[in-house]
Amino acid sequence: MKKRRVDKNKKIMKKNNFVQGAFIATLGIVITKILGILYVIPFYSIIGEKGGALYGYAYSLYLVFMAISSAGIPLAISKIISEYQTLGYYDAKQRAFKMGKQIAITLGIVCFIILFVFAKQLATAILGDLKGGNTIEDVTYVIRLISTAIIVVPVLSVYRGYFEGHKFITPTAVSQVFEQIMRVLVIVVGSYMALKVFNLSLTTAVGVAVFGATVGSIASYFYLIEKKRKNKNKFEEKEKEIKEPKITNKEIFKKIVIYAFPLIMIDIFKSLYSMVDSVTVVKALGSIYGTKTAESIMSILSTWGAKFNMIIISIATGMVVSLTPNLAAAAVVGNKKDVHKKINQSFQMLSFLIIPMTVGLCFLSKPIYTVFYGPSKYGPSVLSFYVFVALITALFTTGITITQILKYYKVVFISMASGLLLKTLVNVSLINQLNSLGLPAYYGSILASILGYGLSLIICLIALNRKCGVNYEETAKQLVNTLCGTVLMIIALLLVKLVIPLSSQSRFMNLPIIIVYTVVGGAVYLFYMYKTKSVNQVFGDKILNKFKKRKTNK
Repeated sequence: MKKRRVDKNKKIMKKNNFVQGAFIATLGIVITKILGILYVIPFYSIIGEKGGALYGYAYSLYLVFMAISSAGIPLAISKIISEYQTLGYYDAKQRAFKMGKQIAITLGIVCFIILFVFAKQLATAILGDLKGGNTIEDVTYVIRLISTAIIVVPVLSVYRGYFEGHKFITPTAVSQVFEQIMRVLVIVVGSYMALKVFNLSLTTAVGVAVFGATVGSIASYFYLIEKKRKNKNKFEEKEKEIKEPKITNKEIFKKIVIYAFPLIMIDIFKSLYSMVDSVTVVKALGSIYGTKTAESIMSILSTWGAKFNMIIISIATGMVVSLTPNLAAAAVVGNKKDVHKKINQSFQMLSFLIIPMTVGLCFLSKPIYTVFYGPSKYGPSVLSFYVFVALITALFTTGITITQILKYYKVVFISMASGLLLKTLVNVSLINQLNSLGLPAYYGSILASILGYGLSLIICLIALNRKCGVNYEETAKQLVNTLCGTVLMIIALLLVKLVIPLSSQSRFMNLPIIIVYTVVGGAVYLFYMYKTKSVNQVFGDKILNKFKKRKTNK
């Protein structure tokens, strides 16, 4: 019995190469995001658009503080652990892990105190003097409840970075799924019990929902603790025996700060995009549509529509999780050819997956939104354009992370600051300009985000070409194939539309419509990419041969 248990652990803790790691990490994150989408069906029916706006106010602010306390730490620890493991510096590796935990705990406590104590001032900054919707007291309450998660999330992120640095991607992916399951249970069951069973206020129900982030992170933390304990020998295995140079704690601390700070800033800048919308969009749209409608549109941007975007962005997140230790290991030994290969392969894999997904979501925005939330005047319209923010964000996240891993820190800050500045400057003006042209005014803030992230991405790509010598010729060719496949997919969907209507008046009749369109569109796209050998180019013959072998064995 004991031997069987050990064998099982060994199987679970098997190291993953770049493509395998990217697939596993992406799969785990996509599953968590799918769960994050599925729960909004009952959650939306429980709290409605007003509750969604309140949830979004707290969550967008929470993301900023979570970025400060933990965003850069898992990837920084992953990068450092990978470097020291590759070089054989095992004592330094363990000290880096211990120091990372100490830093994370300190940052988490400080950020929690700031968010909890100054919740009312932050709520005032978000709402200003707006009347007719959620109150400052409502927003203050949910901010304080969600702030408790910041105590746990930073140290949890260090453990994930430790696993990923050893190229054990599977446990971190499982921990994310487990965290999301616990969080979703609290959100749905907790908010329902608060509002429908105990007849408490909407604000209390939303407060219980945001507290789900704390419960989920605690559950995930104990899962990884137990996984590490049971597989202690796996982390102590030495790949090479060398005389380890003396590395002081001061040097390790400096390395953690140098690696983590740019990553933290990346997430802060991304979160600030949401904060710009939180502070400006409701006020700008309020003068056009009225406060109630403006809050409804904002809830779509910050909560309901954002759930679909996270599916696309999660693919980039999974890519980055696997890319960080692999690219860091190649860079530390000076393997320039491998560095260039992994950079191009990352963009090719990402484009292959997210471009058809984005276009498909845009095409099916009405039936998809209706299935999840019911009929909505603005929902499908917002979603159809908002998904392109996810596309550009995913590409930006990958580009900026690569730039950071290669230590081009100046480029990282210039690109992010330029994009955010552009977003801030044009956000309100684009809302007003589009409204004057007779177009949906809310498209202005979406377009501002696309332009901001697009500018940042272009700066990164140019820098990687000039400083590192990365050639994008093969990636450009692959992009053309991806776009051609996507165009053929849309043509096929338009032909299907001649036979099957794109949407139905019945909410749940839209589900089979979505399935038919997805199967047809996906089949056409994959068939084209397979016939043009694009699948082989992106994922490699080795992966495809393994898949074919398994299929034959079955």
